[in-house]
Amino acid sequence: MAILPILLYIGLVIGAQAFQATPARHAPAIILAILPNVAAWAQTLIDGVLGAVGTSAEQVGMVKLGAAGVVYHGMALLGGGAVLAGLILGAIAAFIIDRKFDWAALFSLAGAVLSFFGFIHGTALGIGSSISVAVGYLIVAGVCYVLSRQSHPAPVVLLEEAAAED
Repeated sequence: MAILPILLYIGLVIGAQAFQATPARHAPAIILAILPNVAAWAQTLIDGVLGAVGTSAEQVGMVKLGAAGVVYHGMALLGGGAVLAGLILGAIAAFIIDRKFDWAALFSLAGAVLSFFGFIHGTALGIGSSISVAVGYLIVAGVCYVLSRQSHPAPVVLLEEAAAED
């Protein structure tokens, strides 16, 4: 029981450091990278509550959970392989923010492959595990590839960020 406050404190310190150590323009990428972990955590809480009352999400049914406002299937997809999914999503967002669309396309392709085989955004490993998510990553990769072939102005850098980088 005494470990929970310690872990919470460490999590808060790491979270604060993530925002302090990165450029302010990358804050959306940090939030996006955290979301799969939040989804996995929420799914674990729901599973715990349902297990405590002697049932499971499968027994209750996705329709009933959805009617109660619980997007269980969405949490399962977003939270599958949460750490790796967060890295991929955060990298894609950071590269888009920095207008490095070629790198964003590359990471989107990696996300498509990883989700196709269920390493991320899937409930189990296997061929064709999350085809719809893989197609979504492919669409993002295509858009980013097209954008990488066009000229874009340099990203806006805030004065505070420029001073901190010098």
